[in-house]
Amino acid sequence: MLLRITTTHEPATDLGYLLHKNPARVQAFDLSFGRAHVFYPEATAARCTAALLLDVDPVGLIRGHRGPGLIDQYVNDRPYASCSFLSTAIAKVFGSALAGRCEARPGLADAPIPLVARLSALPCRGGTRWLHEIFEPLGYRVEAEREPLDPRFPGWGESPYHRVTLEQRIRLADLLSHLYVLVPVLDDRKHYWVSEDEIEKLLRRGEGWLAAHPLR
Repeated sequence: MLLRITTTHEPATDLGYLLHKNPARVQAFDLSFGRAHVFYPEATAARCTAALLLDVDPVGLIRGHRGPGLIDQYVNDRPYASCSFLSTAIAKVFGSALAGRCEARPGLADAPIPLVARLSALPCRGGTRWLHEIFEPLGYRVEAEREPLDPRFPGWGESPYHRVTLEQRIRLADLLSHLYVLVPVLDDRKHYWVSEDEIEKLLRRGEGWLAAHPLR
């Protein structure tokens, strides 16, 4: 699964300071479900894009689990769909940016800047219209294109997956907070049990905006 964040704030390479990730380096991070890779497909003063690529290990997800293995434990969409694994990776890899901390550019961390987030294969149980209802109240311009199940067989119809673009002048911390909370909501298939502690964590991440959302 892939998340790309682009800014045209000048100098755009300040995005590297906000994310605490050097645009000149490719970095990898071990996670409990695989690895996260951060790289910059473009990094100029006029435009900069940071990419977060997750390499999910579907066999590793069930390794050590008791009981017989079912085929859907091995063959599923989790390595490809933008789901709760993405939220976990955002918190682990971009934790300082999510918290709004940036010692090198503290003023920039507190300022709205032009940001575009692009998500590949985002499941949406409520369809394209619900994507707009989720993100537009937060001020985003939303573009969503639903993917076919298989482009070779158009008669099979559409899949639940969307290519989504979100655009707004906003603080980076707020953008990451919105993605952290709302991506699992759209998917509705969290990769672990949602306990009371997890609910409290989501509410904390949504502090300042979730309570006013019309679909809260």
